[in-house]
Parts: sequence; C-alpha cells; structure tokens
Amino acid sequence: MNLLLLSADDLISPNCARFSDRRVQHLNTVLNVKHGDTIKVGIINGAICAAHIRHLDATSVELELAPEPKHKSPPPALPVTLIVALPRPKMLKRIIQTSATLGVKRLHFIHSYRVEKSYWQTPLLRPDAVRQNLLLGLEQAGDTMLPEVSLHKRFKPFVEDQLPEIVFGSQGLVAHPAAGTGVPSGVDEKITLVIGPEGGFIPYEIEKLVAAGCTPVSLGPRILRVETAIPVLLSRLFSTG
Repeated sequence: MNLLLLSADDLISPNCARFSDRRVQHLNTVLNVKHGDTIKVGIINGAICAAHIRHLDATSVELELAPEPKHKSPPPALPVTLIVALPRPKMLKRIIQTSATLGVKRLHFIHSYRVEKSYWQTPLLRPDAVRQNLLLGLEQAGDTMLPEVSLHKRFKPFVEDQLPEIVFGSQGLVAHPAAGTGVPSGVDEKITLVIGPEGGFIPYEIEKLVAAGCTPVSLGPRILRVETAIPVLLSRLFSTG
C-alpha cells in the first residue's frame, strides 16, 4: 500500500477520518506506523494529501488530514480504453488490479468464443469484489481515481452496437498474434485496445472487430498470458523512450 485510500464514509468532518477495517491491520503490521506519524492518503476520486495519525489501536484509526491548499492531484490516467475477453477467474483479480495500477480508467470485459460461460459466474465479478481489487490497484500506484468496469456477456451485440462508439475519436487496436503489423510505440492519441483470450480471437471475431474500427497488431510470435500481455502492450504503446 503506497497510498491509503479514504471513502466519503470514512470522513467524520472535512479534515478528519476514522475507519475500522483491513487498513488498520495493514497500518499496524505492514507499515508499522504509530500514533503521531504522518502518512500519505487519498480521497477516492479526489485529491492526495498528508494525514496525521491522531489515534491508532488494534481495531481503529483516526486521521487528521492536511488542509485543502496542501492537497495534490492524482497521477494522470492513460488515454486508453481497455477491452479484454473475460479471463479465467484465477487471472481476473490480477488483471483488474494491474489495470488500475497502470492508469487504465475504462475497462470492459467481453465474451468470446474461447471464453467459457462458467467464467461469468465467478464471485470476483460482483461489484464489491471488483471495487476491492480496483482499490488495491490504486493503492499500489498512489492513485485515487476509480476506474469504470463494464461487463458484456454477448460478443456480437457489443461489437456491433457499442464498440464503434467506443472506438470513435481514438485509434482502435486489437492484439492478435497472427497480425502482420507490430504494436506502435510512443503514441500521443487516445487508444482503444482489445485483447482476446490466450488462444486468441477466432477469425469471425477478428472480422467483426476490424469492421468496428480496430486494426490487428502483434507483439510477435510468442503467445503471452493475458496478465502479461496487458502491461507489455501498454508499455509499448505509451513508451516515450
């Protein structure tokens, strides 16, 4: 945890917060803070500031936040909309956290031919579970702006009815191992990036994605896990070196 995130429910006044949950244990056992210490906190979807620990015990914490003139803005978001074929549950949690850490603010999970229907039943897709993993990703990055996550259980209606509007005003790309074009680097425009399952999209799905405005691109002949492909692709796209 590089940033302790506070929700509106934690605030008992404009400059004071109190909570009793997993964050208390983290402060006590991982960060080893004590009464009187100063830590960095952020308001979810708000600013970042320093906070003085006024009270700390095994079950609760009370913080005094720095006044508003000393607040700072969170780091800038990546100009990307990320669309991912729903991965197996074992990977889903890591992908949500990683996307939030990297600065993705619009994340769509979609169905595809190679996505097992049972994946949509995982409790990790419940709103509370999604939010928790987003918060963990933000805490790692020192960010406060909560990403939006959308679920689309039917491939064709999403690609035909929603994807063209999402792609509009951006460069649409679909990561596809068989593509003859490499992934661009150092882009300075908005990107809509579509990533398929580990087996890739089937030809029909690629055709529909291309029709919706996405250009197939490849990282090369090696097939990467989705959780690996996401940071590699985003690093390549937005690299300035």
